[in-house]
Amino acid sequence: MHFAQLLFPDFSLILIGYLVCRFTPLDRSVWEKIELLVYYFLFPVLLFYSVVKSPLNLGATSSLIGAAWGVAATGIALSYALPYLPILRKFIDPRAHAAVAQIGFRFNTFLAFAIAERLAGAEGLALLAVIAAFCIPVFNVAAVWPMARHAERHFARELLRNPYILATVSGVVANLLGFAMPDWLVPTVSRLGASSLALGLLAAGAGLQLSAMAQNKVLGASVLTIRHLILPLAAFGLAGLFKLSPVQTTALLIFGAVPTSPNVYVLATRMGYDGGSVSALLTISTLLGLFSLPFALGLLR
Repeated sequence: MHFAQLLFPDFSLILIGYLVCRFTPLDRSVWEKIELLVYYFLFPVLLFYSVVKSPLNLGATSSLIGAAWGVAATGIALSYALPYLPILRKFIDPRAHAAVAQIGFRFNTFLAFAIAERLAGAEGLALLAVIAAFCIPVFNVAAVWPMARHAERHFARELLRNPYILATVSGVVANLLGFAMPDWLVPTVSRLGASSLALGLLAAGAGLQLSAMAQNKVLGASVLTIRHLILPLAAFGLAGLFKLSPVQTTALLIFGAVPTSPNVYVLATRMGYDGGSVSALLTISTLLGLFSLPFALGLLR
């Protein structure tokens, strides 16, 4: 598989967003409104649809869910631990860490779905949907918690107001209750979801500050190491521990190796944090996927 071809659209959209914001009348004032649209409407639609479109078979996928939660717990725990490590803590600003930590464990859902479908067909896509359904709510809670704490916002209130969490939790409930989206509505919802990814990446490019790449170098290198090296290895180890089937192992390795979610930028900016450094690390993570995906799906698999 040519991973560069799969990653090129994400990287090119970030670059286009940067150029459009810097060299056209579509400046930051325009992109701030687009970020609101993605955050409160478009991406929640994608999350809900991604969760409900494939029926969840808990009996057949319980081992996969357990392994995915293990990968998620590894990423969250290591990302949170960075400011407390003896060597690293003197180089890490706590407020910057609150916004950047999510890069270490969140994943690019759309890219993961595309790779799973190419490698394992409909079965792989369904298994990735199961992983997304049970991990996205966890990731969003974990991403909101440090930002709410450092911004001195009420954590429970932020959770109840977070559209990502509401969309994924309601999607899981709807799926378990047997809800099926009407066929006539699917094209509209899927197009809204696709637009959220495109606009989210363009907005990340618009907020990109190249100078931010030189800031928080230790923190950035740490979370990217977690996302692109440690999590693929954790996925490989947990696949063996839970005795997953080959196609389940492939789905888990994809989950562990894809770049971080494009919405790390939108969430950070909406909660009042500096999006420049988050956008810079999102860009680097997209490029690092050229190495972590072949590593996981070639060498490890």
